[in-house]
Amino acid sequence: MLLFTNAFHLALLAFVAPSPFVSAGNVQKSGLQLPASAAANKAQVVTMFTDAYSVYQKVAFGHDDLEPVSLSFDDSRNGWGATIVDGMSTMLVMGLTDLYQQAVQFAGTIDFNQSNVPSETVSVFETTIRFVGGFLSAYQLNGEQDKILLEKAQQVADKLAFAWVGNNDVPFGELNFTTNQPIVAASNIAEAGTLTLEWTLLSQLTGNQTYADLAQKSVKHIASLGTQLPGLAAQGIDPSSGEAVGTYVTWSGGSDSYFEYLIKFPRLFPNSDPVFATTWLTAVDSSIKTLKKTSTVGGHVYLADFDGTDIRHIGSHLACFHAGNWILGGKLLNNDTIVNVALELADACWNTYASTETGIGPETFAWISSDGSFTGGNPPSASDLTFYTKNGFYITGSDYILRPEVLESNFYAWRATGDTKYLDRAESAIKSFNEFLEVNNAFAGINDVNNANGGGGFIDDTESFFFAEVLKYLYLTFDDPNHISIDEFVFNTECHPFKAGPAEINISHSPPKTSPLPSSPLNLPLPQISPNPRLPNPFSSILGLL
Repeated sequence: MLLFTNAFHLALLAFVAPSPFVSAGNVQKSGLQLPASAAANKAQVVTMFTDAYSVYQKVAFGHDDLEPVSLSFDDSRNGWGATIVDGMSTMLVMGLTDLYQQAVQFAGTIDFNQSNVPSETVSVFETTIRFVGGFLSAYQLNGEQDKILLEKAQQVADKLAFAWVGNNDVPFGELNFTTNQPIVAASNIAEAGTLTLEWTLLSQLTGNQTYADLAQKSVKHIASLGTQLPGLAAQGIDPSSGEAVGTYVTWSGGSDSYFEYLIKFPRLFPNSDPVFATTWLTAVDSSIKTLKKTSTVGGHVYLADFDGTDIRHIGSHLACFHAGNWILGGKLLNNDTIVNVALELADACWNTYASTETGIGPETFAWISSDGSFTGGNPPSASDLTFYTKNGFYITGSDYILRPEVLESNFYAWRATGDTKYLDRAESAIKSFNEFLEVNNAFAGINDVNNANGGGGFIDDTESFFFAEVLKYLYLTFDDPNHISIDEFVFNTECHPFKAGPAEINISHSPPKTSPLPSSPLNLPLPQISPNPRLPNPFSSILGLL
C-alpha cells in the first residue's frame, strides 16, 4: 500500500508551493502568430460544424443527439435539445448568429418541469455542464442580452437543487424531475464536484447565493476526506453518509472534472477559499511523485491509476484532459515543473493518435514502465506487445466516440507555448475526422481507430459535446489567440467559456486538512462512467473492483 506521511508530503508540497496569495501569471504566450494556413483550417472547422448541424436540423432538431448513419435521433439527455443548447456558445464563437438566434428561440420553449423521455431520471452533472453551463456561457458571450437564457439556467438549477437532501453536503447524482426525488445511490467525485463554476456564476448573475453554497460545500467536503495519496480523493462517494466509496484513484472518468475544477474555480472567482487551489496543487504533486510513469518504449510520460494497493498502467482518452489542465494551473502558479510534465503528457496523448491507422486515438490504452505492466485486467497479448514495441502503448478499447480531451490539451499547449507542432497536430485531426468519421455530411464515432478500412464500422451517434467541445477547441486552435483568450476566459468541462477577471488565487503552504483515512472504506455499486448504450463500458473492470 502506498501511503505518504504528512511530514513527507509537506516536504513535497514545499517543492512546488508558491506564496499564500498569488497574483497569478499569464497562461497564454504573448505575441502568438498564426501561419497563413490557419485561416483555411479554421474555415474547414466552421464547415464541419455547419454541415453536421444542418443534418441535425433536418432530422433531429429539438432532440438531444443526431444519429448520423440512420439519419435519426436519440434523446440521451432527457429530450431537452442538448445539441442546440450545448452548441450555442460554439455558434457565438464562430459568428454563426442566425443559428444562434434560432437556438435562443428554441431554448425559450424548453420545459424543465419534467423529462421528455420515459426515463424520468436526470443527471445533475450532465445537466449542469451542458445546460446550465451552455445557457450561462451564451448569455455572457452575447452581452447578457438574452435574459431567457439566464431564466432557463435558473429554472433547471432550481430543479437540480433537490439532489441535496437534508443536511447532506454531497448531492445525489441523479433525480426524478417529476417527483423532485433523488435516486438514492452512490455517486462519484466528478458528478459531485463539477458544479462550482456553473452554480457560483449563476449566483453572481442572479444574486442568489444558494447555488454557490450548495456546489462549493460538496467540493469542500470531498477535499476534506482522508486519502491514501495526498490530495487524490477516491473516485467513489456516498452522498447519504458523505464517505468515500472504495479507494480507486484516477484522473480519468468518474474523477476527472473534480480535479479540473479545483484550479479553474479559483481562477474564475478570485480570492476563493484556498482549499481549492491547495488541493489541486497537492493532487498534482502526489501524481507527479506516484502516478507519473514512463514507457519502456519511446519514453512516453503517462499518468497511471491506483487501486488502493497497486499501480495500474492504464490511460484513457477522457484522462488526456490532464495535460491542458496542468498547463493552465502550472502557468497560473508560475510553476515550470508542472508545465513541463504537462507538455510531456500532451505529447504522449497525441502519440495515441499519431500511432493508429486512422490518426485518431482510442478510448482506452495501456503501457509498460520500469515498475511493470499491471492493468487490473488481462496481461498484454502477443499482438498487444507487437503494437507496444512499435508505439510505446497498446490499445485496450479501440473505439472513438467523438471525444475532445486530446484536442483540448493540444489547444492549451499551443496557446501556452506557441509551438506550431500543435497546429500541425490539430490539422492532422481535421483531416482524419473528415476521412474516417464523415457520414451523410455529418460525423460519427468508429469502432476501431486502428482500422483504416472503414474504422471497424460507424457508431451511430453524435453526442452534443462534438459541437460544444471538439469543434470549438479545433476552431480556437486556428483562431486569433486574442479572441477567447485563455487569460480572459475559463472553460467549463464542456468547453463553455465564462468571462474571467484578473487572476488572483489563494493557496496555502500546508496541505488541506483532511479527516482520518477510514480503516474499512465503503463498498457500494458506483454509476457507469460516461455511459454510451451503443458500447460496452470500457471501465467495467474498474467498476467491479471499487
